[in-house]
Amino acid sequence: MADFDVDLFVIGAGSGGTRAARISAGHGARVMIAEEDRIGGTCVIRGCVPKKLFVYASRFADEFEDAAGFGWSVGTPSFDWPTLRDAVANEVTRLSGLYRKGLEGAKVAIREERAVVEGPNTVRLQKSGETIRARHILVATGGYPAFDPPISGGELGISSNEIFHLPSLPRRMLVVGGGYIALEFASVFRRLGVEVTVLHRGDNILRGFEEDLRVRLRDALVHAGITLRLGCTIDRIEQLPDGTRRAHCATGEPIDADVVLVATGRRPNTVGLGLENAGVKLGPIGQVMVDANSASSVPSIHAVGDVTNRINLTPVAIREGHAFADSAFGGKPWAMDHHVVASAVFTTPEIGTVGLTEQQAFAAGYELRVFEAGFRPMKATISGRQERIYMKLVVDAKTDRMLGVHILGHDAGEIIQAVAIAVTMGATKADFDRTVALHPSAAEELVTMRTVRQ
Repeated sequence: MADFDVDLFVIGAGSGGTRAARISAGHGARVMIAEEDRIGGTCVIRGCVPKKLFVYASRFADEFEDAAGFGWSVGTPSFDWPTLRDAVANEVTRLSGLYRKGLEGAKVAIREERAVVEGPNTVRLQKSGETIRARHILVATGGYPAFDPPISGGELGISSNEIFHLPSLPRRMLVVGGGYIALEFASVFRRLGVEVTVLHRGDNILRGFEEDLRVRLRDALVHAGITLRLGCTIDRIEQLPDGTRRAHCATGEPIDADVVLVATGRRPNTVGLGLENAGVKLGPIGQVMVDANSASSVPSIHAVGDVTNRINLTPVAIREGHAFADSAFGGKPWAMDHHVVASAVFTTPEIGTVGLTEQQAFAAGYELRVFEAGFRPMKATISGRQERIYMKLVVDAKTDRMLGVHILGHDAGEIIQAVAIAVTMGATKADFDRTVALHPSAAEELVTMRTVRQ
C-alpha cells in the first residue's frame, strides 16, 4: 500500500466514473478522479439530460394544438429559442455542481485536467505534470461523436455536442444519420418549427430495433413533416456565399440547410490515453476490451461505460461502475448483467423496448408466439390528432416466458421501465394475463392481449 499514492485513480468524471469513485471511497478507498471537461460527462452535460429537456419543450407544440379539441383557447403560441437554450444550460450547470458536491462529500480528490496512462499503475496529469501511482486505474472516458464515414467538408457540420448551443434557431436543418440521436434531434427541431431533412444511407431508420417499431416510427416522422431521404450518402458539404450549407448527395438533388447535424455514430474515447503503451488491448474501434468484471488485459486497469462499447447507456455505465467498486473495495464481488436492459428513443412518438426483438429471438432459435396491439389513444379521440400506439409481445412458445416487449407511443419509456422489472424476473405471458388491467390506460393493453398473431 505504501507504494501507491491512491487506491483508485478514475479517468473520466461522467456517470460511470463518478459512481465508481463515490462507492469506492465509501468502502474506505483513497480515490482520485480526473476530468478534462466538465464534471458530469456526456449524459449530464451534452447528452440525455439536456436532450430530454429539449424533447419536453418540443412537445408543447402538440399540446397547444390538442388543447383546442378540449375547449381551450390558447391563441397563437410563439417560441423563443434563447429562453430554452439558456434555461437548459443553467440546469446542466446546476447538475454538474451536484456531481461535484457528491464527489467532494465522498472525499474524492478531483483533478480538472487531462490524465493519461503511463503504465499499469501510473497516471500522469498533463497540465500540472503530476504523476500518481495507483493500485487500480479505472477508465471511464465515454465516447465522442464520430463523422463516420468521413465527409469532405464535414467541418461545416456540427455534432450533438454543439446542437445545444446554437446562437439562433435555424430555419432549415439537415440531419445526417438514422440512429436514435439523429432522429431524436430531428423530431425535436421539427416541432420547434424548423424545416428538417433526415438523410440516411440505410434503407430504414433505427437499425437493430424491432422491425415493426422502425416502420411505424418512420411513418410518424414523415407525418410530422420531416423529409426522409433513405439510401443516400453525402459526397461533400460546401458553404455558399450567404453562409448556407449545401450537401451534395451521391444520388438525388443537393440539400441546402442553415445547420447540418452529423449524427452518424460515436466512438470510444481512448485516443491519446496511452492505454496501448500500458499493454491494454483495444478493439477495432478503439474500445477497451474487458471481461464480465470490466477488467482489461492488464489486471490493474478496468474500464466501464461507453469506452468499452458494450451497451452504451448511462444506467449501464453507472451499474458497471458500482459493480467494480463493490468488487474491488467492498468485499462483495458482483458483475453487471447485460442480458436484459431496457432502453428508450425519445422521438415523438417515443419508443420503449426491453428484451429480444422478434428477429433476434427467431435467429436465436426460439419457437415464438407474438402478440400485438395497435390503437388510437383516448386523448387523440377528442384532440383529433392522427396518433397511434403500438405494442408487441415476443413470447417463448415452449416456456411461455416473455422474451421482449416493444412499445411505440406516448410515455413508452415510462411504461417500459416498469415492464422491464417483470421481464428481468422472467415473467411469463400467463403472469401478464393474470394481472388485472388498469382502466382507462394505454398500458392496460399489455395485460389484455390474448390473440396470437397469425
